Parts: sequence; structure tokens; C-alpha cells
Amino acid sequence: MTTFRLLTPDAQYPDDALIERETAGSDVHWSIFRERTPAAIPAEEWSRADALVVWHEMPVDADVIARLDRCQVIVRAGVGFDHIDLEAAAARGIPVCNTPDYGTSEVADHAIAMMLNFKRGLTSYHRELVASPQEGFDHARAPLMGRLRGRTFGIVGLGRIGTATALRAKAFGLNVVCYDPHASRGTEIAVGVQRVESLEALLKVSDVVSLHCPLTEETRGMINARTLRQMKPGAVVINTARGAIVDVPALLEALRDNVIAGAGLDVLPVEPPSPDDPISLAYAGCSDPLTGERLLLSPHAAWSSPESVADARRLAVETAMLRLRDGTIRNLVNSPEKVLVPATE
Repeated sequence: MTTFRLLTPDAQYPDDALIERETAGSDVHWSIFRERTPAAIPAEEWSRADALVVWHEMPVDADVIARLDRCQVIVRAGVGFDHIDLEAAAARGIPVCNTPDYGTSEVADHAIAMMLNFKRGLTSYHRELVASPQEGFDHARAPLMGRLRGRTFGIVGLGRIGTATALRAKAFGLNVVCYDPHASRGTEIAVGVQRVESLEALLKVSDVVSLHCPLTEETRGMINARTLRQMKPGAVVINTARGAIVDVPALLEALRDNVIAGAGLDVLPVEPPSPDDPISLAYAGCSDPLTGERLLLSPHAAWSSPESVADARRLAVETAMLRLRDGTIRNLVNSPEKVLVPATE
């Protein structure tokens, strides 16, 4: 019986790959690690792997890819793949695939939840009532409280998650506009939203700006000191996409200078942030008055639910095994010129 060897260097689940083993079948040997640095993985594990199933905790850079002597596919158990060197993998003939069909509902729900938190004052009320259930029993102690119906919700990136978020925002009576230069013309008509032709046009009209675009050279640092000043003073920005899309120090400065009203961040450029990171200093111990009032963090959790975690695990392994058993490549995100097919033992 042919035995395939699969390696996960940065597993994001506590069990012994129960879903992975059941999905892959009995002819697969698994190596499961929970590391953050490639050096922590034994060299022979890289060289013997027929496929990698990776999460988001470890960079899969050119040095890692050079160690892959047998690898036929790298599968990201998730959507974003900016931590994988696509060109280096393509040069070695290794397809890189992602798992876009999980967590869509959860991320869309999370973006809407962050908006609702600000506009309905939940963390503000919680903070005031924890301090004093008597003095804090005051409906006027939520600085961003306001009606949603009739306001404008701006979506940057009208892909799967952006579309799901747009549909939810419409249900709250919000006017939805989108900016996505890569979305096919007419996509906005199918979703029932208004398209604008520039980021600046979206920022100028939106009361809430929700980011749902991938991290690319085009989008890196897209929300910065200049673009923040194009937003309404009462606007809220929400990022459930990739941390480096937002210049976080510039965002904090914009909040403190009342350039914008609020920010909800599920993702950060470095995760977790270092103790001296500006976001850590602002958030730790609620030391900054912005915390919970106009600044809300969650720990890269927008995608997470028991159902979503199970989907990501199962679908990623299905994608790997399709390649190994049938030669089928699903959800390809790079362009290998010549696909590597190692000899089987």
C-alpha cells in the first residue's frame, strides 16, 4: 500500500489530528507539530513530506521550500496565504492551494458584530457597569451610539466574505457601497450594492468601512495617515482581513486626534503583538481610554467557530489528498510552470 507523508508544522487544534486522519485515510503518515519557526521542525520532516498542510503561524519562505524534496502540494488551512512564498514554490513546481470555502459566515458575522458593538455601546456599557453598577447605569455612556438604518456601509473587497458582509449590512437597513477594482463588472448588481471607482470615493461617503481584501503589495498599508483623513470624523473602520492592510500606529493616532471615531481590529501586522507594540500598550489593562470605547480588538478569531475549524481541517486535507491521489489541483493560488511529481517509494 502506498503511504503518503503529510506534515503540519503549526497545527491550530489540540487533538492528535483526528479529523485529518479520518479525512486522509489509513495510507497516510502524519507528522503534527505546533511550532512557530521552521528551525523547530526536524530537517527530515521537511524533506520526506509529500504534502504540507499549514496554518498561519509559521512562514513558509524560500528557505523552507528549498528543503522540500518530495512535496507535491502546499495547502493553506485557511484563506490568506501572504506568509507563503508563492514564487519560490512555483519555481520548484509545487502548487500552493488555499481553503476559501470555510469561515465565510463567521468572518462576516464578526465584522457586523464589531459594528454593532460600537453603535449599540456594548463594551462601553460593560466597562461603565463593571466600574459601578449604580453610576454606570446610564444609557448616555456609549460615545459611538447611533442609528444604523440609513447610514452608509463601505466594503473594500467584494469577494466571498465581502459579499456575505454586504448582505448582512443590507438587512440592517444600511446603504452598502463597495470598492473592488478586481471584481467583475456587474458583481455589485448581483449583490444589490453600489460600486464606487476609488478607495477615496468609498472612504468619503462611508460611516462604517469594513475591509475584506487580501494582503498584496497594492493593499499593504492601504489604511494609513493619508487615507484615514479621507474618512468622516464619525466613521468606524473594521479589519477582519489581514493586519498589515492597516498602519496601526497611524490608526491609533487618528483615534486620539478624533480623525475617525472608532476601530475594530481582529488582525494585526504581528500576532500576537510584542509587549512594547503600540497596540499592546493601548490595550493592556485597559490603560488607554480608547480601549473598549473606541478601540476593539479580538485575537484573529473572526474565522473561528467549532464548525469552521472542523471545515478548515477537513477541506485542507481533502485538497492535499486530491493532489496526491488523483493529481487534481483545487483552489490554486500560484502558477508553477512545471508541476513536481516525485517518484514514489
